[in-house]
Amino acid sequence: MNPLRSAAKSFLASRSGNFAVLAAAVSAALVLAGGLALNIGQMSMTRSNLLNALDAAVTSTARDITTGRLAAKDARATVEAFLLSNGGTGFASEDRIRLVDLVTNPKTRTLRANASVTIDLAFPVFAGGSKRTINVESAAVYSDRKIEVAMMLDVTGSMAGRKLRDLKEAARNAIETLLASNSKTNPRVRVALVPYATAVNTGPLANTVFVEPSFTVGEPPRLDAPKLIGSRRFDDCATERKGLLQFTDASPYDAMVNRDIRLNYCPSNALTPLTANENALRASIKNFRAAGYTAGHIGIQWSWYVLSPNWASVMPAAARPIGYDSKKVGKYAILMTDGEFNTAYAGVGRRGTTDGSQVRRSGNYAKRLCKEMKAAGIEIFTIGFMLNERNAKDVMRDCASDDKGRVRHYFDTSNGAELNAAFQEIAANIERLALTR
Repeated sequence: MNPLRSAAKSFLASRSGNFAVLAAAVSAALVLAGGLALNIGQMSMTRSNLLNALDAAVTSTARDITTGRLAAKDARATVEAFLLSNGGTGFASEDRIRLVDLVTNPKTRTLRANASVTIDLAFPVFAGGSKRTINVESAAVYSDRKIEVAMMLDVTGSMAGRKLRDLKEAARNAIETLLASNSKTNPRVRVALVPYATAVNTGPLANTVFVEPSFTVGEPPRLDAPKLIGSRRFDDCATERKGLLQFTDASPYDAMVNRDIRLNYCPSNALTPLTANENALRASIKNFRAAGYTAGHIGIQWSWYVLSPNWASVMPAAARPIGYDSKKVGKYAILMTDGEFNTAYAGVGRRGTTDGSQVRRSGNYAKRLCKEMKAAGIEIFTIGFMLNERNAKDVMRDCASDDKGRVRHYFDTSNGAELNAAFQEIAANIERLALTR
């Protein structure tokens, strides 16, 4: 055979270098993929941080214009200062952040802002260059829109000890955050407290409660109806409203709220209707005591009542809710529990508080009330605190409003720090939802 041909044939048949070539190709692809993933993560984190900073800047500025602390003409300087102070995190440096544009529209009473930042890529790719410019946009409305918040807080027996201390701290901090933007002469944010256990202590609204003289499953009377002979007040507590109006916020002049004859424990802490008085709210929280079972749906019911304009006529003047008008008011409920709802009265047989159907009834009543509240225009946030029961988590998830972008509505917390963080995030989200478009 021709020597040259033999050598060529031998070369073509050889496989000794294939692995090295293949390894080199795979390694190059892995390095490229890893570099691209690093770039994507870098850009995603930078965009998220910048958008959070711009959202906060625009929302804060709109709030200050709303409360009269800032003139609309001075908005750009305020937004820019806030953005530069808070946007330089992660891969972004403050000297590369720009407030590209800020438009103030006095007709629509809106702020619209654009910002950008240029970053150095960790893994420059071929002709793509070593830098990327990231752009974000945010908008907010400044107006005289009010905010009403009902905080339903668990003071059942299982909350005793450290859990109750954690709740008190988290609730106080949330109130401080929610009321921080208020002016003394014209507060735009009011908060109501609804502590609950086996029932709800209605305090100043006790005249709306019908004290059953005996076991009944019927309709309660109207507030202005003659009282039944033999009816007497044991305490200021209420169970759930019975009858056709159970799942409504109808006025007590249409039907009072029942106090079931079987109720054997009334929480000592009364509800507080809507108020901007931080000291009064803090004093109420300070006195919380833990005892009793978990009639969560009753707490939800009264959270609706303190926000309902249908109940305005029976409220103290300063606590009267505004009508259901999303342009004038944002209505929010924060529902918190540390366990499964396990106590109900409506529809429960004469055996009373040990009836096995109560868990199912209380959970179903809660879901129905939440559904009707959301339909009325109330946005609901829910917090589970050290929940172990799947049913309890399901009720809280079901009650929560749908998430809106980065605003989440259901929180599952496992310790005091997480509980406090959840309340703070909700307080910030309420402000954002009230102002940001």
